[in-house]
Amino acid sequence: MNYMPGTASLIQDIDKKHLVLLRDGRTLIGFLRSIDQFANLVLHQTVERIHVGKKYGDIPRGIFVVRGENVVLLGEIDLEKESDTLLQQVSIEEILEEQRLELQAKQESEKLKVQALKERGLAVPRADTLDEY
Repeated sequence: MNYMPGTASLIQDIDKKHLVLLRDGRTLIGFLRSIDQFANLVLHQTVERIHVGKKYGDIPRGIFVVRGENVVLLGEIDLEKESDTLLQQVSIEEILEEQRLELQAKQESEKLKVQALKERGLAVPRADTLDEY
């Protein structure tokens, strides 16, 4: 095997769990199996972790390929400290229901905010009408 500078530390990290935060807000946890210069990742035994308040749930996803442009953060998880968390693990169904309720509450709050601004003669452009370029 040829030695490539900078790969020694990566080879040591292969069997450690890593956390990946995606641009769409999802959090993935899995074993990093491959990474390239564009931050394209391959994760093994991946779970998608959903947080709502002090609760979390893990949805098994298996092997996950992530295109580098979607990666916001990549970091190693200390397995010894992971068990010291104050968060409570709940079932997948329960966390999805909590997430749905939180999203509904957020949408209601946003509606009230937009209505209050309209009553005062102000208009807030919707996010889907904004040009990204």
